[in-house]
Amino acid sequence: MTSLQGTVRHFAPDSRDGSVLLDDGSDVGFDAAAFDAGGLRLLRPGQRVRLERNATGDVVAVTIVTFPS
Repeated sequence: MTSLQGTVRHFAPDSRDGSVLLDDGSDVGFDAAAFDAGGLRLLRPGQRVRLERNATGDVVAVTIVTFPS
């Protein structure tokens, strides 16, 4: 599994999906399953997060950077 950090660009509380702007400038989306896997309740634009990706590059979890991975 690969871990990346970035900043929340967009989050939709109703659908629990969104996107993160990585440090290299690329925009990566995540779905409700990845949000739920991180145990979060809400994200705000501008918030710093960690994305966990599987071997195929899919985002499987979104967590706050200060939380242990």
